[in-house]
Amino acid sequence: MSLSVSIVIPALNEEEALPSVIAAIPYGVCQRIVVVDNGSNDDTGNVARQAGAEVVSQPRRGYGRACLAGMAHLRSSPPDILVFLDADYSDYPEDCAALLKPILAGDIDMVCGSRVELAEGGALAPQVRYGNSLATFLIRVLHGFAYTDMGPFRAIRWEALRQLEMCDPTYGWNAEMQVKAVQRGLKVAEVPVRYRRRIGRSKISGSVRATVLAGVLIIWTIIVLKVFPKQQERRRENGSIEPVS
Repeated sequence: MSLSVSIVIPALNEEEALPSVIAAIPYGVCQRIVVVDNGSNDDTGNVARQAGAEVVSQPRRGYGRACLAGMAHLRSSPPDILVFLDADYSDYPEDCAALLKPILAGDIDMVCGSRVELAEGGALAPQVRYGNSLATFLIRVLHGFAYTDMGPFRAIRWEALRQLEMCDPTYGWNAEMQVKAVQRGLKVAEVPVRYRRRIGRSKISGSVRATVLAGVLIIWTIIVLKVFPKQQERRRENGSIEPVS
């Protein structure tokens, strides 16, 4: 039996890059492409529609919040597998097949794309490499799993994703997913993926302030999920974060 695949692409002011991203998704690899316009000031939404994607508006900015909005859009008719892909054309959408292969083989619940081996020169800024090293070190020490990267390009079974009860609305989203996958016993793998210089200016590595803020959120998420594992659930119950199941 073939498994259905959808792709969620969070997007903030990515009108320039989105056509290339969507056009590069291999024909037949997925049934639905969902672009979440996360409060863009440019023509991101219209560009995505013209390229053939379904468009969801989430005006409250936040990387995790955009991912949650994409999940909510798919909830009434969910795919078997969900792929998360950035909108800046730094990842190679053609590598979707490599991400999906271990899941389609029936062995794995979640596959994360690791950029560390195949990134082109200069694509991963020094502060990103350092942040990755620190985050993966903390996960290895605190949670006992040796990831090599915290990159956003990943694929996961829908039912496995539901088990994670994702709720972080910020740049802690990827760390939350990777830590919870370990905590809840998912079968996890990494595969090498290519990575290039993005189109346009990065929302994170493009400024010192954004880099520091994202780093703090990621590290905080990793530590909180170890030391205070119930804190997210309490925040979710009182409405300060928005779960999708």
